[in-house]
Amino acid sequence: MARQQGWFAFVLALAIAAAALLFTAPLQLGLDLRGGSQITVEVQPAGEIKSVTALELEAVKAVLDRRVNGLGVSESTLQTVGDDQLVLQLPGEQDPSRAARVLGSTALLEFRASKPGVEQQLDTLRKLRSQTRALLQFREEQEKRGESSDGSDLGIKELAERAKQFQLDDVAASEKEQLQQLLEKVNEEIVGLFEPAELTGKDLVTAGRQPLQNNPNSWEVTLGFNSSGAEAFAELTKSIAGTDRQLGIVLDGRAISEASVGPQYKTAGITGGSASISGNFSAEEARDLEVQLRGGSLPLPVKVLEVRTIGPTLGAENIRRSLVAALSGLVLVAIFMVVAYRLPGVVAVMALSLYALFNLAVYALIPVTLTLPGIAGFILSIGMAVDANVLIFERIKDELRSGNTLIRSIETGFSEAFSSIVDGHLTTLISCSALFFLGTGLVKGFAATLGIGVLLSLFTALTCTRTLLRFLMGYTALRKPFNFLPARQLPTSSV
Repeated sequence: MARQQGWFAFVLALAIAAAALLFTAPLQLGLDLRGGSQITVEVQPAGEIKSVTALELEAVKAVLDRRVNGLGVSESTLQTVGDDQLVLQLPGEQDPSRAARVLGSTALLEFRASKPGVEQQLDTLRKLRSQTRALLQFREEQEKRGESSDGSDLGIKELAERAKQFQLDDVAASEKEQLQQLLEKVNEEIVGLFEPAELTGKDLVTAGRQPLQNNPNSWEVTLGFNSSGAEAFAELTKSIAGTDRQLGIVLDGRAISEASVGPQYKTAGITGGSASISGNFSAEEARDLEVQLRGGSLPLPVKVLEVRTIGPTLGAENIRRSLVAALSGLVLVAIFMVVAYRLPGVVAVMALSLYALFNLAVYALIPVTLTLPGIAGFILSIGMAVDANVLIFERIKDELRSGNTLIRSIETGFSEAFSSIVDGHLTTLISCSALFFLGTGLVKGFAATLGIGVLLSLFTALTCTRTLLRFLMGYTALRKPFNFLPARQLPTSSV
Protein backbone atom coordinates (compact mmCIF):
# COMPACT_ATOMS: atom_id res chain seq x y z
CA MET A 1 0.00 0.00 0.00
CA ALA A 2 2.86 2.37 0.83
CA ARG A 3 4.38 1.82 -2.61
CA GLN A 4 1.09 2.63 -4.33
CA GLN A 5 0.74 5.79 -2.24
CA GLY A 6 4.26 6.83 -3.23
CA TRP A 7 3.47 6.50 -6.93
CA PHE A 8 0.19 8.32 -6.39
CA ALA A 9 2.04 11.19 -4.71
CA PHE A 10 4.47 11.32 -7.65
CA VAL A 11 1.67 11.55 -10.21
CA LEU A 12 -0.07 14.21 -8.10
CA ALA A 13 3.16 16.23 -7.88
CA LEU A 14 3.53 16.07 -11.68
CA ALA A 15 -0.05 17.31 -12.10
CA ILE A 16 0.57 20.26 -9.74
CA ALA A 17 3.82 21.14 -11.52
CA ALA A 18 2.10 20.99 -14.93
CA ALA A 19 -0.72 23.25 -13.76
CA ALA A 20 1.78 25.74 -12.30
CA LEU A 21 3.72 25.77 -15.58
CA LEU A 22 0.59 26.57 -17.57
CA PHE A 23 -0.14 29.53 -15.27
CA THR A 24 3.40 30.94 -15.57
CA ALA A 25 4.04 30.12 -19.26
CA PRO A 26 0.83 30.50 -21.30
CA LEU A 27 0.41 28.61 -24.55
CA GLN A 28 1.68 30.25 -27.74
CA LEU A 29 -1.09 30.54 -30.30
CA GLY A 30 -0.46 30.38 -34.03
CA LEU A 31 -1.61 32.71 -36.76
CA ASP A 32 -4.95 30.97 -37.32
CA LEU A 33 -5.86 31.18 -33.61
CA ARG A 34 -4.40 34.49 -32.53
CA GLY A 35 -4.82 36.39 -35.76
CA GLY A 36 -1.98 38.17 -37.53
CA SER A 37 -0.33 38.36 -40.93
CA GLN A 38 1.24 36.01 -43.43
CA ILE A 39 3.67 37.17 -46.11
CA THR A 40 4.72 34.96 -49.02
CA VAL A 41 7.87 35.98 -50.94
CA GLU A 42 9.49 34.49 -54.01
CA VAL A 43 13.26 34.37 -54.43
CA GLN A 44 14.21 35.39 -57.97
CA PRO A 45 17.40 34.57 -59.90
CA ALA A 46 19.68 37.46 -60.82
CA GLY A 47 23.01 38.02 -62.52
CA GLU A 48 24.98 34.85 -63.09
CA ILE A 49 22.50 32.78 -61.06
CA LYS A 50 19.94 31.46 -63.52
CA SER A 51 17.94 29.27 -61.13
CA VAL A 52 17.36 29.26 -57.38
CA THR A 53 18.87 26.25 -55.61
CA ALA A 54 18.42 25.08 -52.03
CA LEU A 55 21.71 26.79 -51.11
CA GLU A 56 20.57 30.21 -52.37
CA LEU A 57 17.17 29.75 -50.73
CA GLU A 58 18.79 29.05 -47.35
CA ALA A 59 21.07 32.08 -47.77
CA VAL A 60 18.08 34.36 -48.42
CA LYS A 61 16.20 32.77 -45.53
CA ALA A 62 19.09 33.48 -43.15
CA VAL A 63 19.07 37.18 -44.08
CA LEU A 64 15.28 37.46 -43.80
CA ASP A 65 15.35 35.63 -40.47
CA ARG A 66 17.74 38.24 -39.05
CA ARG A 67 15.48 41.02 -40.34
CA VAL A 68 12.37 39.42 -38.81
CA ASN A 69 14.14 39.15 -35.46
CA GLY A 70 15.08 42.81 -35.75
CA LEU A 71 11.44 43.77 -36.26
CA GLY A 72 10.72 42.56 -32.71
CA VAL A 73 7.64 40.48 -33.62
CA SER A 74 7.41 37.60 -31.13
CA GLU A 75 6.64 33.99 -32.11
CA SER A 76 7.17 34.63 -35.82
CA THR A 77 7.96 31.72 -38.13
CA LEU A 78 9.80 31.73 -41.46
CA GLN A 79 9.55 28.56 -43.55
CA THR A 80 10.53 27.44 -47.02
CA VAL A 81 7.77 26.40 -49.43
CA GLY A 82 8.70 24.62 -52.65
CA ASP A 83 11.92 25.47 -54.46
CA ASP A 84 11.88 29.27 -54.41
CA GLN A 85 9.34 30.60 -51.90
CA LEU A 86 9.38 31.59 -48.24
CA VAL A 87 6.36 32.08 -45.97
CA LEU A 88 6.56 34.38 -42.96
CA GLN A 89 3.88 34.22 -40.27
CA LEU A 90 3.56 37.10 -37.80
CA PRO A 91 1.01 36.23 -35.08
CA GLY A 92 -0.67 39.30 -33.60
CA GLU A 93 0.57 41.61 -36.39
CA GLN A 94 -2.39 43.33 -38.06
CA ASP A 95 -0.41 45.75 -40.27
CA PRO A 96 1.98 43.68 -42.41
CA SER A 97 2.88 46.52 -44.79
CA ARG A 98 5.96 47.53 -42.80
CA ALA A 99 7.21 43.95 -42.54
CA ALA A 100 6.63 43.40 -46.26
CA ARG A 101 8.54 46.58 -47.04
CA VAL A 102 11.49 45.61 -44.83
CA LEU A 103 11.60 42.05 -46.18
CA GLY A 104 11.12 42.92 -49.83
CA SER A 105 14.01 45.37 -50.17
CA THR A 106 17.47 44.07 -51.05
CA ALA A 107 19.24 46.49 -48.62
CA LEU A 108 22.36 46.83 -50.78
CA LEU A 109 24.19 49.75 -49.18
CA GLU A 110 26.74 51.66 -51.26
CA PHE A 111 29.03 54.61 -50.60
CA ARG A 112 29.89 56.59 -53.72
CA ALA A 113 31.82 59.74 -54.59
CA SER A 114 30.16 62.19 -56.97
CA LYS A 115 31.65 62.67 -60.39
CA PRO A 116 33.81 65.78 -60.91
CA GLY A 117 32.08 68.81 -62.41
CA VAL A 118 28.47 67.85 -61.59
CA GLU A 119 28.10 70.05 -58.51
CA GLN A 120 25.57 72.50 -59.98
CA GLN A 121 23.46 69.76 -61.55
CA LEU A 122 23.49 67.78 -58.31
CA ASP A 123 22.47 70.82 -56.28
CA THR A 124 19.51 71.48 -58.63
CA LEU A 125 18.33 67.88 -58.41
CA ARG A 126 18.64 67.83 -54.61
CA LYS A 127 16.47 70.94 -54.34
CA LEU A 128 13.90 69.40 -56.68
CA ARG A 129 13.90 66.22 -54.60
CA SER A 130 13.37 68.18 -51.40
CA GLN A 131 10.53 70.18 -52.96
CA THR A 132 8.87 67.02 -54.33
CA ARG A 133 9.12 65.28 -50.96
CA ALA A 134 7.57 68.25 -49.20
CA LEU A 135 4.66 68.42 -51.62
CA LEU A 136 4.11 64.66 -51.47
CA GLN A 137 4.05 64.77 -47.68
CA PHE A 138 1.64 67.71 -47.79
CA ARG A 139 -0.70 65.83 -50.15
CA GLU A 140 -0.67 62.76 -47.87
CA GLU A 141 -1.57 64.93 -44.88
CA GLN A 142 -4.38 66.50 -46.94
CA GLU A 143 -5.73 63.01 -47.73
CA LYS A 144 -5.74 62.10 -44.05
CA ARG A 145 -7.74 65.25 -43.28
CA GLY A 146 -10.11 64.58 -46.17
CA GLU A 147 -9.14 67.78 -48.00
CA SER A 148 -8.77 68.20 -51.76
CA SER A 149 -5.95 69.88 -53.69
CA ASP A 150 -6.44 73.10 -55.68
CA GLY A 151 -3.10 72.73 -57.50
CA SER A 152 -1.83 76.20 -56.57
CA ASP A 153 0.46 75.63 -53.56
CA LEU A 154 4.07 74.67 -52.88
CA GLY A 155 5.27 75.26 -56.43
CA ILE A 156 3.04 72.69 -58.09
CA LYS A 157 3.31 74.48 -61.43
CA GLU A 158 7.10 74.33 -61.31
CA LEU A 159 6.94 70.63 -60.44
CA ALA A 160 4.54 70.02 -63.31
CA GLU A 161 7.10 71.56 -65.66
CA ARG A 162 9.77 69.32 -64.19
CA ALA A 163 7.56 66.27 -64.69
CA LYS A 164 7.18 67.19 -68.37
CA GLN A 165 10.93 67.58 -68.58
CA PHE A 166 11.30 63.96 -67.41
CA GLN A 167 8.43 62.88 -69.71
CA LEU A 168 6.19 61.94 -66.81
CA ASP A 169 3.24 64.22 -67.60
CA ASP A 170 0.85 61.51 -68.85
CA VAL A 171 2.20 58.46 -67.07
CA ALA A 172 0.39 58.60 -63.74
CA ALA A 173 -3.35 58.69 -63.16
CA SER A 174 -3.25 60.99 -60.12
CA GLU A 175 -1.15 63.87 -58.88
CA LYS A 176 0.17 61.76 -55.99
CA GLU A 177 1.32 59.00 -58.31
CA GLN A 178 2.93 61.56 -60.59
CA LEU A 179 4.81 63.06 -57.64
CA GLN A 180 6.02 59.60 -56.61
CA GLN A 181 7.23 58.89 -60.13
CA LEU A 182 8.94 62.27 -60.26
CA LEU A 183 10.68 61.53 -56.96
CA GLU A 184 11.89 58.15 -58.23
CA LYS A 185 13.13 59.73 -61.45
CA VAL A 186 14.99 62.48 -59.57
CA ASN A 187 16.63 59.90 -57.32
CA GLU A 188 17.66 57.93 -60.38
CA GLU A 189 19.19 61.05 -61.93
CA ILE A 190 21.06 61.82 -58.68
CA VAL A 191 22.50 58.29 -58.49
CA GLY A 192 23.70 58.67 -62.08
CA LEU A 193 25.88 61.61 -61.02
CA PHE A 194 27.95 59.39 -58.72
CA GLU A 195 30.83 57.06 -59.54
CA PRO A 196 30.58 53.28 -58.97
CA ALA A 197 30.61 52.17 -55.34
CA GLU A 198 33.95 51.99 -53.56
CA LEU A 199 32.45 50.68 -50.30
CA THR A 200 29.38 48.49 -49.72
CA GLY A 201 27.41 47.13 -46.81
CA LYS A 202 29.26 43.79 -46.87
CA ASP A 203 31.90 45.40 -44.62
CA LEU A 204 29.24 46.63 -42.17
CA VAL A 205 29.31 45.03 -38.69
CA THR A 206 26.92 47.22 -36.65
CA ALA A 207 24.00 49.58 -37.28
CA GLY A 208 22.07 51.77 -34.84
CA ARG A 209 19.90 54.86 -34.74
CA GLN A 210 19.65 58.06 -32.74
CA PRO A 211 17.75 61.37 -32.92
CA LEU A 212 19.53 64.40 -34.33
CA GLN A 213 20.73 66.81 -31.65
CA ASN A 214 19.34 69.88 -33.39
CA ASN A 215 16.04 68.18 -34.38
CA PRO A 216 14.71 65.46 -32.03
CA ASN A 217 11.92 64.63 -34.52
CA SER A 218 14.46 63.64 -37.18
CA TRP A 219 16.65 60.56 -36.80
CA GLU A 220 19.95 59.33 -38.20
CA VAL A 221 21.31 55.82 -38.66
CA THR A 222 24.79 55.11 -37.29
CA LEU A 223 27.15 52.60 -38.96
CA GLY A 224 30.22 50.67 -37.88
CA PHE A 225 32.62 48.95 -40.31
CA ASN A 226 35.15 46.17 -39.95
CA SER A 227 38.87 46.87 -40.45
CA SER A 228 38.81 46.59 -44.26
CA GLY A 229 35.63 48.67 -44.42
CA ALA A 230 37.11 51.32 -42.13
CA GLU A 231 40.19 51.55 -44.35
CA ALA A 232 38.09 51.84 -47.52
CA PHE A 233 35.88 54.51 -45.92
CA ALA A 234 38.95 56.51 -44.88
CA GLU A 235 40.38 56.37 -48.41
CA LEU A 236 37.05 57.33 -49.96
CA THR A 237 36.54 60.37 -47.72
CA LYS A 238 40.18 61.37 -48.11
CA SER A 239 39.81 61.48 -51.90
CA ILE A 240 37.00 64.06 -51.80
CA ALA A 241 37.85 65.96 -48.59
CA GLY A 242 37.97 69.77 -49.05
CA THR A 243 36.48 69.60 -52.56
CA ASP A 244 33.03 70.34 -53.97
CA ARG A 245 32.43 66.64 -54.56
CA GLN A 246 29.82 64.88 -52.41
CA LEU A 247 29.79 61.56 -50.60
CA GLY A 248 26.59 59.77 -51.61
CA ILE A 249 24.89 56.95 -49.71
CA VAL A 250 22.81 54.72 -51.97
CA LEU A 251 20.44 51.97 -50.79
CA ASP A 252 19.02 49.56 -53.38
CA GLY A 253 19.87 51.99 -56.15
CA ARG A 254 18.07 54.88 -54.43
CA ALA A 255 19.91 57.95 -53.14
CA ILE A 256 19.45 58.23 -49.36
CA SER A 257 21.65 61.20 -48.51
CA GLU A 258 24.64 63.18 -49.69
CA ALA A 259 27.24 65.01 -47.61
CA SER A 260 30.42 66.98 -48.12
CA VAL A 261 33.69 66.04 -46.39
CA GLY A 262 35.55 68.90 -44.70
CA PRO A 263 39.17 69.85 -45.49
CA GLN A 264 40.32 68.66 -42.05
CA TYR A 265 40.04 65.08 -43.37
CA LYS A 266 42.30 65.74 -46.37
CA THR A 267 45.30 64.06 -44.78
CA ALA A 268 43.90 60.75 -43.49
CA GLY A 269 40.18 60.80 -44.28
CA ILE A 270 37.49 59.92 -41.73
CA THR A 271 39.02 57.19 -39.60
CA GLY A 272 37.60 55.02 -36.83
CA GLY A 273 35.33 52.93 -39.03
CA SER A 274 32.10 54.73 -38.14
CA ALA A 275 29.67 56.86 -40.10
CA SER A 276 26.09 58.07 -39.99
CA ILE A 277 23.26 58.45 -42.50
CA SER A 278 21.13 61.57 -42.12
CA GLY A 279 18.21 61.37 -44.50
CA ASN A 280 15.54 63.27 -42.54
CA PHE A 281 14.26 59.92 -41.24
CA SER A 282 11.33 59.48 -38.90
CA ALA A 283 11.82 57.16 -35.93
CA GLU A 284 10.08 54.29 -37.76
CA GLU A 285 12.03 54.82 -41.01
CA ALA A 286 15.31 54.87 -39.10
CA ARG A 287 14.33 51.67 -37.29
CA ASP A 288 13.44 49.92 -40.55
CA LEU A 289 16.73 50.95 -42.17
CA GLU A 290 18.62 49.78 -39.09
CA VAL A 291 16.87 46.38 -39.28
CA GLN A 292 17.69 46.03 -42.99
CA LEU A 293 21.35 46.91 -42.51
CA ARG A 294 21.75 44.69 -39.45
CA GLY A 295 20.24 41.78 -41.34
CA GLY A 296 22.52 42.34 -44.31
CA SER A 297 21.75 42.63 -47.99
CA LEU A 298 19.91 39.85 -49.75
CA PRO A 299 22.08 37.66 -52.00
CA LEU A 300 19.15 37.48 -54.45
CA PRO A 301 16.16 39.78 -54.96
CA VAL A 302 12.79 38.71 -53.55
CA LYS A 303 9.28 39.54 -54.69
CA VAL A 304 6.34 39.78 -52.28
CA LEU A 305 3.68 37.50 -53.78
CA GLU A 306 0.96 37.67 -51.15
CA VAL A 307 0.17 39.55 -47.95
CA ARG A 308 -2.68 37.95 -46.01
CA THR A 309 -4.17 39.22 -42.75
CA ILE A 310 -6.26 37.17 -40.33
CA GLY A 311 -8.23 39.27 -37.84
CA PRO A 312 -8.25 38.45 -34.11
CA THR A 313 -12.02 37.93 -34.31
CA LEU A 314 -11.56 34.97 -36.65
CA GLY A 315 -8.82 33.63 -34.41
CA ALA A 316 -11.09 33.84 -31.35
CA GLU A 317 -13.85 32.04 -33.27
CA ASN A 318 -11.39 29.30 -34.25
CA ILE A 319 -10.41 28.87 -30.61
CA ARG A 320 -14.03 28.71 -29.48
CA ARG A 321 -14.97 26.10 -32.06
CA SER A 322 -11.86 24.06 -31.34
CA LEU A 323 -12.60 24.06 -27.62
CA VAL A 324 -16.20 23.01 -28.23
CA ALA A 325 -15.04 20.17 -30.48
CA ALA A 326 -12.34 19.03 -28.05
CA LEU A 327 -14.57 19.15 -24.96
CA SER A 328 -17.43 17.43 -26.79
CA GLY A 329 -15.12 14.63 -27.85
CA LEU A 330 -13.74 14.26 -24.32
CA VAL A 331 -17.21 14.13 -22.78
CA LEU A 332 -18.42 11.50 -25.26
CA VAL A 333 -15.28 9.41 -24.70
CA ALA A 334 -15.69 9.72 -20.93
CA ILE A 335 -19.33 8.58 -21.09
CA PHE A 336 -18.40 5.59 -23.25
CA MET A 337 -15.50 4.55 -21.01
CA VAL A 338 -17.57 4.72 -17.80
CA VAL A 339 -20.51 2.81 -19.32
CA ALA A 340 -18.34 0.16 -20.99
CA TYR A 341 -15.70 -0.38 -18.30
CA ARG A 342 -17.24 0.82 -15.00
CA LEU A 343 -14.57 1.60 -12.39
CA PRO A 344 -11.64 1.25 -14.84
CA GLY A 345 -13.53 3.67 -17.10
CA VAL A 346 -13.58 6.23 -14.29
CA VAL A 347 -9.84 5.67 -13.83
CA ALA A 348 -9.33 6.12 -17.59
CA VAL A 349 -11.17 9.46 -17.50
CA MET A 350 -8.93 10.61 -14.64
CA ALA A 351 -5.83 9.45 -16.54
CA LEU A 352 -6.99 11.23 -19.71
CA SER A 353 -7.48 14.44 -17.74
CA LEU A 354 -3.91 14.12 -16.46
CA TYR A 355 -2.76 13.35 -19.99
CA ALA A 356 -4.38 16.53 -21.34
CA LEU A 357 -2.79 18.56 -18.53
CA PHE A 358 0.68 17.09 -19.14
CA ASN A 359 0.30 17.57 -22.89
CA LEU A 360 -0.54 21.27 -22.63
CA ALA A 361 2.30 21.77 -20.13
CA VAL A 362 4.79 20.28 -22.59
CA TYR A 363 3.43 22.56 -25.33
CA ALA A 364 4.11 25.55 -23.08
CA LEU A 365 7.54 24.25 -22.01
CA ILE A 366 9.09 23.50 -25.43
CA PRO A 367 7.30 25.80 -26.59
CA VAL A 368 4.93 24.58 -29.33
CA THR A 369 3.02 27.20 -31.33
CA LEU A 370 -0.53 25.86 -31.28
CA THR A 371 -2.48 25.99 -34.55
CA LEU A 372 -5.74 24.43 -35.74
CA PRO A 373 -3.93 21.39 -37.20
CA GLY A 374 -2.01 21.22 -33.92
CA ILE A 375 -5.25 21.03 -31.99
CA ALA A 376 -6.37 18.27 -34.38
CA GLY A 377 -3.18 16.38 -33.56
CA PHE A 378 -3.82 16.87 -29.85
CA ILE A 379 -7.38 15.53 -30.08
CA LEU A 380 -6.21 12.59 -32.20
CA SER A 381 -3.56 11.74 -29.61
CA ILE A 382 -6.35 11.58 -27.00
CA GLY A 383 -7.83 8.82 -29.13
CA MET A 384 -4.49 7.01 -28.99
CA ALA A 385 -4.46 7.35 -25.21
CA VAL A 386 -8.00 5.91 -25.01
CA ASP A 387 -6.98 3.06 -27.28
CA ALA A 388 -4.20 2.03 -24.88
CA ASN A 389 -6.64 1.98 -21.96
CA VAL A 390 -9.13 -0.07 -23.98
CA LEU A 391 -6.48 -2.70 -24.70
CA ILE A 392 -5.58 -2.94 -21.02
CA PHE A 393 -9.15 -3.08 -19.73
CA GLU A 394 -10.26 -5.65 -22.28
CA ARG A 395 -7.36 -7.85 -21.25
CA ILE A 396 -8.35 -7.44 -17.58
CA LYS A 397 -11.93 -8.48 -18.43
CA ASP A 398 -10.66 -11.57 -20.26
CA GLU A 399 -8.61 -12.59 -17.24
CA LEU A 400 -11.60 -12.15 -14.92
CA ARG A 401 -13.78 -14.25 -17.21
CA SER A 402 -11.12 -16.98 -17.05
CA GLY A 403 -11.49 -17.12 -13.27
CA ASN A 404 -8.34 -15.25 -12.18
CA THR A 405 -8.39 -13.10 -9.07
CA LEU A 406 -8.94 -9.37 -9.42
CA ILE A 407 -5.40 -8.28 -8.51
CA ARG A 408 -3.81 -10.95 -10.73
CA SER A 409 -6.13 -9.98 -13.60
CA ILE A 410 -5.08 -6.31 -13.30
CA GLU A 411 -1.37 -7.12 -13.29
CA THR A 412 -1.75 -9.56 -16.19
CA GLY A 413 -3.83 -7.04 -18.14
CA PHE A 414 -1.09 -4.41 -18.01
CA SER A 415 1.76 -6.82 -18.75
CA GLU A 416 0.04 -8.66 -21.61
CA ALA A 417 -1.22 -5.49 -23.30
CA PHE A 418 2.18 -3.80 -23.10
CA SER A 419 3.59 -5.11 -26.39
CA SER A 420 0.44 -4.23 -28.37
CA ILE A 421 0.37 -0.71 -26.92
CA VAL A 422 4.05 -0.09 -27.71
CA ASP A 423 3.66 -1.40 -31.28
CA GLY A 424 0.63 0.81 -31.93
CA HIS A 425 2.34 3.91 -30.56
CA LEU A 426 5.59 3.16 -32.41
CA THR A 427 3.89 2.94 -35.80
CA THR A 428 2.14 6.26 -35.13
CA LEU A 429 5.47 7.86 -34.17
CA ILE A 430 7.00 6.67 -37.45
CA SER A 431 4.19 8.40 -39.34
CA CYS A 432 4.65 11.56 -37.23
CA SER A 433 8.38 11.60 -37.99
CA ALA A 434 7.74 11.36 -41.73
CA LEU A 435 5.19 14.18 -41.59
CA PHE A 436 7.47 16.40 -39.50
CA PHE A 437 10.68 15.99 -41.51
CA LEU A 438 9.12 15.85 -44.97
CA GLY A 439 6.13 18.15 -44.45
CA THR A 440 6.01 21.93 -44.21
CA GLY A 441 4.17 24.60 -42.27
CA LEU A 442 0.94 23.49 -40.64
CA VAL A 443 1.62 19.81 -41.41
CA LYS A 444 4.67 20.02 -39.16
CA GLY A 445 2.54 21.50 -36.38
CA PHE A 446 0.10 18.60 -36.67
CA ALA A 447 2.95 16.05 -36.59
CA ALA A 448 4.63 17.72 -33.60
CA THR A 449 1.54 17.82 -31.40
CA LEU A 450 0.51 14.29 -32.38
CA GLY A 451 4.02 12.94 -31.70
CA ILE A 452 4.23 14.60 -28.28
CA GLY A 453 0.74 13.31 -27.48
CA VAL A 454 1.60 9.73 -28.47
CA LEU A 455 4.67 9.70 -26.19
CA LEU A 456 2.70 11.15 -23.28
CA SER A 457 -0.21 8.77 -23.83
CA LEU A 458 2.23 5.86 -23.48
CA PHE A 459 3.32 7.31 -20.13
CA THR A 460 -0.17 7.97 -18.82
CA ALA A 461 -1.58 4.60 -19.93
CA LEU A 462 1.23 2.52 -18.44
CA THR A 463 2.02 4.68 -15.41
CA CYS A 464 -0.83 6.99 -14.42
CA THR A 465 -3.65 4.52 -15.16
CA ARG A 466 -1.83 1.70 -13.34
CA THR A 467 -0.96 3.95 -10.38
CA LEU A 468 -4.54 5.20 -9.99
CA LEU A 469 -6.01 1.69 -10.35
CA ARG A 470 -3.59 0.20 -7.84
CA PHE A 471 -4.28 3.04 -5.42
CA LEU A 472 -8.05 2.48 -5.61
CA MET A 473 -7.57 -1.27 -5.14
CA GLY A 474 -6.19 -0.49 -1.72
CA TYR A 475 -9.76 0.18 -0.56
CA THR A 476 -11.83 -2.93 0.16
CA ALA A 477 -15.12 -1.41 -0.96
CA LEU A 478 -13.74 -0.88 -4.46
CA ARG A 479 -11.90 -4.18 -4.72
CA LYS A 480 -14.89 -6.08 -6.16
CA PRO A 481 -14.96 -7.96 -9.50
CA PHE A 482 -18.41 -6.56 -10.40
CA ASN A 483 -16.82 -3.10 -10.51
CA PHE A 484 -15.06 -4.39 -13.64
CA LEU A 485 -17.59 -6.78 -15.17
CA PRO A 486 -21.35 -7.33 -14.96
CA ALA A 487 -22.16 -10.14 -12.53
CA ARG A 488 -23.56 -12.33 -15.32
CA GLN A 489 -20.15 -12.40 -17.06
CA LEU A 490 -18.22 -13.37 -13.95
CA PRO A 491 -17.46 -17.00 -13.04
CA THR A 492 -19.50 -18.25 -10.08
CA SER A 493 -16.50 -18.34 -7.78
CA SER A 494 -15.70 -14.69 -8.49
CA VAL A 495 -19.26 -13.58 -7.85
